[in-house]
Amino acid sequence: MPNKLNKYIIAIGGGDVGKGQTLAIDQEIVKLTKKSRPKLLFIPTASSDDANYIQAMKKTYGKKLRCQIDTLLLIKEKPSIKTIEEKISSADIIYVGGGNTLMMMKLWRKLGIDKMLKSAYNKGTIMCGISAGAICWYEYGHSDSMSFYNPKKWKYICVKGLGLIKGTVCPHYDGQTGTKKRKNDFQNMIKKIGGLGIGIENCCAIKFTNNAAEIIKSKSSAKAFQIYKQNKKILVKGIV
Repeated sequence: MPNKLNKYIIAIGGGDVGKGQTLAIDQEIVKLTKKSRPKLLFIPTASSDDANYIQAMKKTYGKKLRCQIDTLLLIKEKPSIKTIEEKISSADIIYVGGGNTLMMMKLWRKLGIDKMLKSAYNKGTIMCGISAGAICWYEYGHSDSMSFYNPKKWKYICVKGLGLIKGTVCPHYDGQTGTKKRKNDFQNMIKKIGGLGIGIENCCAIKFTNNAAEIIKSKSSAKAFQIYKQNKKILVKGIV
């Protein structure tokens, strides 16, 4: 019998990749390829193709982890659909960066990149990302995207993802923006919309292997949680 094709998604809650805060998670991602020089495609759409972010990825995944780095620029460049398809289809790892999830998902759908990423996943490409790059794989995500449009007056919103993983995810679950505690707002969101909520703290990731989940982390105290409504109350359960 042929070997079963393993399909992987690694959703990282947060951390500074350039400063090595997620290094243990990054090492695990590269290890999954079983290649000495895997090809990694970085998609920094959510950060508007931020140059410093790209350099941080090259420093960690290129120099430290010996990946061959390619970057898909959709804001600063206008690549052809053929070029986009070639970049996505040739990657061993696709890593989606953090930033404005709402803007990213709108642009992806406009260009058909959502369909290309789903196809790559089904062919065995390792899919991963941090913050917005974690949200995108889920059905929905708790997002601070509105802060990019009006920094002084904004609310967290629910953004629709690719739907490869069930539930609504909240990255930076232990984070806070100004006076806004992320976990409190997310719990209120789940109380309103129902369904399964997933909270992932910084330096923590959930690795899905054919939909079977396990926790990997780069800081021993980092955690992930299930959040759901039962009898009008919100329950929070740690994921081991």
